[in-house]
Parts: sequence; structure tokens; C-alpha cells
Amino acid sequence: MNTFSLRIIAVLSVVAALLVACASTQVTAVWKDPAYQGSPNKIMVIGVAKNPLNRRLFEDEFVLQLKTKGVEALASYTVLSDKQQDDQAAIAEKVAELGADSLLITRMVSKKVVRVYVPGSPYYPPYYYGTWPDYYGYGYRYLYAPSYVSEDEYAVIETNLYEAGNDRLIWAASSETGLADSDIQLIKGYIGVMVNAMVENGLLHK
Repeated sequence: MNTFSLRIIAVLSVVAALLVACASTQVTAVWKDPAYQGSPNKIMVIGVAKNPLNRRLFEDEFVLQLKTKGVEALASYTVLSDKQQDDQAAIAEKVAELGADSLLITRMVSKKVVRVYVPGSPYYPPYYYGTWPDYYGYGYRYLYAPSYVSEDEYAVIETNLYEAGNDRLIWAASSETGLADSDIQLIKGYIGVMVNAMVENGLLHK
């Protein structure tokens, strides 16, 4: 493999790493009630979303990942219609009826755009060693790619865990998730980070 090929692979590796970083979820703030020493046994998951499909995707993925931690969980859409999302009495009734001891509520608060200056980088056109004119031409054409400003869009999402018995907040997290991925990839990645954060805070088993 020649030097040019190695350079191309290196550049592609850096680009791939940047794309993964841009699409990741970053926890910006987390809080846990120090008075709460227990752990949830049965969680009702509620995704606050205008799009019914997104609500189902959020809730199903949360339920799936919570169950891998040994916690019983249920998606609210299976027992509450989309029209009942703003009916707090209906939600409380279902929580009591199904014996859930906590509610996990998640919603997107806002979106924001982050502008990043990307400096110019070396550009290596193809070259050949066959003749000196070709080699000299390559050296003369050694260029730099122009700098530019990259715009990355992020979703600011809140995730709150409430104790069902007294309705009090016991855990909360705020996060930013890059919107470069598809909805499904974004949701899976975000929920994975949230579940891990709950593990780190002693709310779930590893």
C-alpha cells in the first residue's frame, strides 16, 4: 500500500470519527434526590411527543433497554391513547391500576445549532513515480483545502424519573443529541446513554 493510500485511509478514519462524535449524546446535567435510596421495580415510560410514531419508538426502546437491566417496564401508549397524553388523571389511574412504582418521562425541549470552524487541511492529489514530470507535477500541485464553518444541529432532551407514590422527582437528566442520524439510530443511542446514566447513579443494576 503506497503513501497516498495510507493518507486517504487516515483522512477517512478521522472523518468517520468526527461523524460518530457529532451523532453522539452528551449528558449536560444530571441530578438525583439524595433522600431516595431505593430503586425502581416497575416503570411506566412516557414519551411526550406530537408524532405518535416517535412516541412509540421512544417508549418501546426505553422498555427494551430497561428490561435488560432487570427492571419491569411498560410503554404508556399500550394503555393510554395519544389523546390521553395531557390527561393527568388518566395517567395516574393507569399507574395505580398497573402497580407501577415510578414514571419515566422524556421530552425534547428544543433544538440548537452549533457552528464550528474547521481549518483547512492538506489535500494530496494522485501522483505517480513513473517519470519526473509526473512526480514534479504532484509536488507542485500540493494544495490545501479551504477552511469552512460546519453547522451541527442538536436536540436538547430532558429525562425525568418520578416516584409514583408521592409524585416527587427522584432523578433528572438533560442531554444534547446530534441530529445527524436517522430517528431510530438517534433514539437508540440517546436511550442507551440515559440508561447508563441511571446505572451510574445507582438506580439500575449493571
